Amino acid sequence: MTAIPITPFDQARIWIRRNPRTHRLVRFLFTSTLLRLLTWYRAHGSVRYDRWISRNDTLSSADIAAIHAHIADLPARPTVSVVMLVDNPTPEHLRASIASVQAQLWPEWELRICRTSTAEDDVGRVLARASSLDSRIVCTLCDTSESMAAASNDALGLAGGAWIVLLHPGDLLAPQALYEIGLAATADASLQVIYSDQDRLDESGRRFDPWFKPDFDPDLLLAQNTIGRGGAYRAELIRAVGGFPQVSQGDPEHDLALRAVAVAGGQAVHHITSILYHARGTAGSGEALPPAGQPSPLAVRDYLDATGQSACRLSHTASGAPRLVWPVPNPAPLVSIVVPTRDAPELLGPCVDGILNRTDYPAIELLIADNGSREPETLALFEQWRGDPRVRIIPLPGPFNYSRINNQAVALAGGEIIVLLNNDTEVIGPGWLREMVSHAVRPGVAAVGAKLLYEDDTIQHAGVLLGIGWPYGVAGHIYRGTGRNEAGPFGLLSVVREAAAVTAACLAVRRELFLEVGGFDERNLMVAFNDVDLCLRFRSAGYRNVWTPFAELYHKESASRGEDMEGEKLRRFQSEIDFMRSRWARELDDDPFWNPNLSINSLQRILTHRIRREKGWSAYLRR
Repeated sequence: MTAIPITPFDQARIWIRRNPRTHRLVRFLFTSTLLRLLTWYRAHGSVRYDRWISRNDTLSSADIAAIHAHIADLPARPTVSVVMLVDNPTPEHLRASIASVQAQLWPEWELRICRTSTAEDDVGRVLARASSLDSRIVCTLCDTSESMAAASNDALGLAGGAWIVLLHPGDLLAPQALYEIGLAATADASLQVIYSDQDRLDESGRRFDPWFKPDFDPDLLLAQNTIGRGGAYRAELIRAVGGFPQVSQGDPEHDLALRAVAVAGGQAVHHITSILYHARGTAGSGEALPPAGQPSPLAVRDYLDATGQSACRLSHTASGAPRLVWPVPNPAPLVSIVVPTRDAPELLGPCVDGILNRTDYPAIELLIADNGSREPETLALFEQWRGDPRVRIIPLPGPFNYSRINNQAVALAGGEIIVLLNNDTEVIGPGWLREMVSHAVRPGVAAVGAKLLYEDDTIQHAGVLLGIGWPYGVAGHIYRGTGRNEAGPFGLLSVVREAAAVTAACLAVRRELFLEVGGFDERNLMVAFNDVDLCLRFRSAGYRNVWTPFAELYHKESASRGEDMEGEKLRRFQSEIDFMRSRWARELDDDPFWNPNLSINSLQRILTHRIRREKGWSAYLRR
């Protein structure tokens, strides 16, 4: 069960909640003020980002000297070919793009420009001048009579370097971009694809909308082009996949990324957690969807076929966004749903009713792990459910130990799939279990988490963030309080994606995997963080954990157990924090799906004041 580290703010918040009059007064006095502050905070995003850039993303003269010293010490420096297809940019934008390549600190580069027009205009004069002043810049004419894809491939064909970086006219590379790419390529010869974070430029050249991406996630790549602009590909890989597809019904660069990853494999993809690419854009709405279109259905289908996932079906959500529907075996595997409880019939009744009467999955057994229920209403429910062949009431008396109760219930389960479910959850739609099982049976996937909602239709769980409350925290749920139907920043609440951990309030996993890693740690993590520990052990064993927005349930969080805030509960909770910190310190401080440029003192996407990433040239700064 995931919990959030206790802070003085949390203690004050819970005290206020336990005093209804004070709670109403605080809400009356502060709600309007907080809304105004939030409006101001969102409206001044560019101002905040400007400050962040000056503190964390501006190279000093010492940084530049250290990078030059590091480059000089490298045993090998692969040539990086920057490829640009020029259609009809403004001369100013084109000039800026070329200048950003010429300003690269990495010396081994070449710029290959392919123009689609022979007109003698300002653009032509910019290109002629650039190529005459620097022999590393070569301009040529592309044939667009067939298609723009053919012209793009002509541009790729000009590249002679070991690596290829695509640059759009008007976009800029950060001065250290090719250095960071070259450094990663020389550090690991197995890499085939390298991508970085990016932001956008308005017409005045001001940076906005930083897109701090997660580490490589194959599920997320199917929904959005996380490789993005400025992605670097090994030239041999580009030639192996044939460059851009001749026919594309979506974003050609997304199609290229899917084809490249399908051939190279996810292990050959590397993420540089630094903004190395600035895409020309229009200032507006703050954090938006990723600045790229959707992949073509054909590209998605080719990727699925190439990676042995042909049974997956491409569908669409109500909003028109693409959605992959993963298959469930036929016949459907038996699912053992484990619900620990101690009384609380007002919660348990709706929970069980949703499982038995409002779930469309055909093969269910329900194991109610009874931890000493005594209330007549609960016992009456037990008698009622005993007449249903799908239900087993398992007496598990003794002090409350969430890990032990679940381990013992799983040992008695007969299902191929285990679903751990809190008694304070309630089914919303009938397809929730089919969706979770469809992911749980996928090769390489371990824990599957659901979209859990508070009763006011705001998000309670959309994945777990490791290390929240750094440097002493353990984990918490990201994007809590976001509206049920909101896509979230960069669409992350509307797509299936990988997570370091998911909550056991609703978690599906193959029984064999649960037993393979030893189940929950019932000695050291009796109540809190046992699900985070389990998910991290899955990851250590080489499995992935995923979260899906297409399985929705209500979760009246900890309603039956109360808060972990007093006396012995507080001491036990602190001991569980200490244990998690001793076992998983490195992992807790480096959640691969929460960029180190984002704060881990907030469950929302807030820029951090202290980046959790050491610069590649740090050792040379100390010389």
